[in-house]
Amino acid sequence: MVPHSNLPAASSTTDAGLIRTFMPELDTIRGIAVLAVVLLHGFYWHYAGFSFGPLARAFVLITAPGWLGVNLFFVLSGFLITGILVDSRNRPDYYRRFYTRRALRILPAYYALLLSILVLHSASSAFVGLSFIYLANVTNFFHVACDYGPLWSLAVEEHFYILWPAVVKKVTTRHLVWVSAAIVAGVPILRGISYTIGMRAGLAWYTWFVADGLAAGALLAILLRTSVTRRQIKYVCALLFGSAIFAGLAGRPFGILTRDRLLGATFQWTLINAFFAGTLLFFLLAGSSSARRYVNLAPFRFLGYLSYGLYLNHLLAFRMYDRLCSRFFPQWMPSNGHFGLVLLRFALAGGGAVAVAYLSRRFFEERFLQWKDWLVPQSVSLIPESVVTREPVSNTQVA
Repeated sequence: MVPHSNLPAASSTTDAGLIRTFMPELDTIRGIAVLAVVLLHGFYWHYAGFSFGPLARAFVLITAPGWLGVNLFFVLSGFLITGILVDSRNRPDYYRRFYTRRALRILPAYYALLLSILVLHSASSAFVGLSFIYLANVTNFFHVACDYGPLWSLAVEEHFYILWPAVVKKVTTRHLVWVSAAIVAGVPILRGISYTIGMRAGLAWYTWFVADGLAAGALLAILLRTSVTRRQIKYVCALLFGSAIFAGLAGRPFGILTRDRLLGATFQWTLINAFFAGTLLFFLLAGSSSARRYVNLAPFRFLGYLSYGLYLNHLLAFRMYDRLCSRFFPQWMPSNGHFGLVLLRFALAGGGAVAVAYLSRRFFEERFLQWKDWLVPQSVSLIPESVVTREPVSNTQVA
């Protein structure tokens, strides 16, 4: 998942810089992304094959694209992490600071979840062991089933955290652009070659097949740290949206909307990443203008605040609900023609997941986050002034 901090209301300055000390609209994006994933697992994932009324059936089908929330997280993560690394790469404590702060943010809740699914028998010990060393997305290499789906994307994120800091540190900004662009262009080719030769497992979750989303976010982070103007950013935003939509419509007859055909296996994620890169720019443009109230939405920002914990625990909450109901309240188990029971399951299990995620963030994760500035204090300004950042900012950064 992506880095996070408590985000106060945006500055009242009209038309502020896109890169700011606080960017609360990014919590709205987090909230939208995690809600999409939770809706997918709460409805379509289990009940796509059930018989319901037409309206209920339509609602279940609407939740099917919820997997796109992961792609949105990847683009956002690439953007934020690359920005943090670029802004701090001249610090003498560059590596120690980054890895310490990432570990304090990610690992406590992550390992708590691993312990929970092991104790509650929601995953095999082999899967938990591989996930312990961030291999949840390649467990099939070890003939181990991926017993807890959300962890595959966290494995991708961890691989990114491990490798990308060295890349940013070792190359110039110009070369970093080329490296990122090569990943954006090369990963789809790799997917296409793999699909063509019949090696189709993992096209949607092996790190080397999905890293283009992270690289797309990295390119945006670099772009917004140049002398580019707001007007130019608006053009880039429109270009990303337009190209993704046009390519999707033009390629639909040829299978670009399904990974079961070569064109889609190769370029479907490319279109999705382009669309979400445009989405990120749109939110930054709106969030730094007088239209900020339309992208600083309290319900989504609340979900964004606890998005990491909610992403981790929501599937376990649904599993525990099913387990308890099958044993003690079988009449509450959803079945054909009883969509109300599906809604009840989502309300109780999903609401429980939200509550646990909030308590975890407030009383568990925050304890570790408080150690960040004590162990690796932030003593210099990390956000550069540029054309898109019109005024100096304080020495704080979203992290």
